[in-house]
Parts: sequence; C-alpha cells; structure tokens
Amino acid sequence: MYLSKEKKQEIFENHGRLKSKTDTGSPESQIALFTYRIKHLTDHLKKNKKDFSTQQGLLRLVGKRRKLLNYLQKIDIERYRAIVKELNLRK
Repeated sequence: MYLSKEKKQEIFENHGRLKSKTDTGSPESQIALFTYRIKHLTDHLKKNKKDFSTQQGLLRLVGKRRKLLNYLQKIDIERYRAIVKELNLRK
C-alpha cells in the first residue's frame, strides 16, 4: 500500500496542532493527509488517463480538502495561512 502506518504518523506529527502522532483530528493534519493522497492520485492519473474511478475519488478528496480549508479560514485565519504556506497550496 502506498500509505503505510508510519507515513501517516509522520504526516500527523509534522502537520498536526499538537505535533504528536495521535493528533489525527485537527483540520491541519487532515488537510496534510488529503494533500499527500491527492498528490499520489494525481501522479497515478498522469500514467493512467482513463482510470475514471480514481478520477472521481480524486475530485472527492479535493472537495473534502477545500471544505476543511474553508472551515479553517472561518475559524482562525492565521492557522489557515500557516497551513497553506506550509503545504504550498493555492485557491
């Protein structure tokens, strides 16, 4: 599998609010996880252009990430700006 338990823990540790492996629910850690998965699926779709089920899954992930970013922007604009800068995202 492309996303091992250790890789998930590393993502949560690097991008979570508490900087611990157990911070899986904060918006920052979820956004980071979705970003990693989106990058992986994008690379897959560059090689397999006709994989429409993966394309649909990718669009769902992008939508989920956008909703979390909108939520974070409403709640705390500084946290939003920090995660966008850290992950090199753009609207």
